[in-house]
This record gives sequence, C-alpha cells and structure tokens, in this order.
Amino acid sequence: MESGLKGLEAVLAIARRGSFRAAALDLGMSTTALSHAIGRLEASLGVRLFNRTTRSVSLSDAGQAFVERIGPALAEIRGAMESAQSLRSTPSGLLRINASVQAGREIAPLVVDFLRRYPEMQVDLVTEGRLVDIVAEGFDLGIRPADLVPRDMIALPLGRPQRYAVVASPGWVASHPLPRTPADLRPDDCLRVRLPNGALFPWQFQRQGEAVQLEAKGRLTLDEPAIARTAVLQGAGIGFFIEQDVAADIASGRLIRLLEEWTPPRPGFSLYYPGRRHPTAGFTAFLTQVREAATRGAAQRG
Repeated sequence: MESGLKGLEAVLAIARRGSFRAAALDLGMSTTALSHAIGRLEASLGVRLFNRTTRSVSLSDAGQAFVERIGPALAEIRGAMESAQSLRSTPSGLLRINASVQAGREIAPLVVDFLRRYPEMQVDLVTEGRLVDIVAEGFDLGIRPADLVPRDMIALPLGRPQRYAVVASPGWVASHPLPRTPADLRPDDCLRVRLPNGALFPWQFQRQGEAVQLEAKGRLTLDEPAIARTAVLQGAGIGFFIEQDVAADIASGRLIRLLEEWTPPRPGFSLYYPGRRHPTAGFTAFLTQVREAATRGAAQRG
C-alpha cells in the first residue's frame, strides 16, 4: 500500500514540476529510481502516462485523465491518515507548504524555529511562481499575497505589510532626468516582468487616492526577480520590485529608490488552507506558531 501511494505521489510530482529531475528532488529520490517507478506503474496500467523526449516531459491524454482522478483521491487518503495522526499529542510527520519565492523567504525563519521546537516534524517548503491548487497537488498550506488567496480557503495574515519599490542604479540616475511622478517615467526605460501565467506585470502606483498604472515597454523582459535585480544593478533601466528584494541594495546605495511616495504599503502575505475536520497535531502546532509570530509582529509595529 505504501509503495503504491508513493508511485501515485510520484506521478503528481512530475505533473506538477514538468521534470523528472525536479520531481525526484522534491521526493528525495534519484532520477533513475523515479523513472523506474513510473515505468513500473505504466507497465501495470498498460498505458503511457507521460510523453518523454530528451528535452521535455508532458502528460499524455491518459496521464492527464489519471492525474485528475488520483489528485482528489490522494487528498482523501491524506485526510484519513491525518485524522488518525491527530490523535497523537506529540506533533510528528510531514507538513507540505507551497509558497511564492518571496513568501518562502518570509516564512523560512519561522519554519526553522518550528522544526527546532518539534524534532519529530518534517517540512517540505516548495517555492514557485504559479498559483497552484494546494489540495489537488498535495500541499497542507499555501502562502501568497493576501489578494491572491482563493476565496474558498481559510486565510491567516502573516502580519508584515508588503510594499513595492521602484529603483535604478546610481549610474542610470546620473544620466537620466529624475522622475517626480509616474507620468515622468519613460515606458521604454522600464524593465518588463513576465508573470508565471505569461502575462506582463503592470506597474501600479497610488498616492492620496490617485491610482496610476503603467505598462513597461523596455527592451528587456524577465521572469525572475533575482535576474531583474542584477540587470538593474548593471544599469539596464528602472525596475519594479517587492521592497524586501532590494532593501539591502537601497540601504547600501547600490540602488536609488524612485517615486517612493507613489508606492504605499499593500496587504502582506497570508497563509491559507482548506477547512479540515481532524487537523494533525503538527498542522495545529504550526498554525499556533504562525499566529504567535503575527501577534508579536503587530505588537512591535504598534
């Protein structure tokens, strides 16, 4: 039974990650072992679940239908196992969390403290840009900006509000007019950011009730904040970031902040999860720790 469940979990992991190598890392096994496990499962089913080439992996039609059926079924099995585990008083087992990269950085210190408190617990923190269905993909919790949390989920604010920062390198600022309002920005000077769904991210500004949206039209388009930061540091143009990603650069003078009065605080990250009848001791302990941390943070800001 356990090996059968692991095979099904492997199918979901590959479907989620689109790569045998990435899925193997998530599952803590070798790529070869994972490939053999999928091969055995396909042989027993008599159908090919994945179309494989040397460059890509994608679900076959049979694989897509299979994943759509086993996702909810595995969620039910996990729920049954969690119900049994909830009777334990000592938190133990695995907690799977899906988060954006920025949210992962935010929660990581709390996760480390949680593991220190509860030595029988394990945490699998997966960071990715796309917004996933945490139930279908086998996660216990998700962490995203508050305005992206699905409406059917229970949300717990993590506390600290987020903020955007518009920045450029000192060299770029020295050779270009300093913008005083968003209208002063030349769209061609602004780096374009592609979201996980393929859409281009619009630059949104607000001041004293006035909202302005700018479509960046720079020659460089990127989909990874760390690469965009490097490009801006090298003078490629103006960048639009979550403040925490460039706070150290601003403090050191490596980047110059622009239009600060046009980027007010916005809702921070929220931890979210589906309602469940019998939460495990580990799940309950983690939520308690998150609430304690959020309360402390609010008291410090107050």
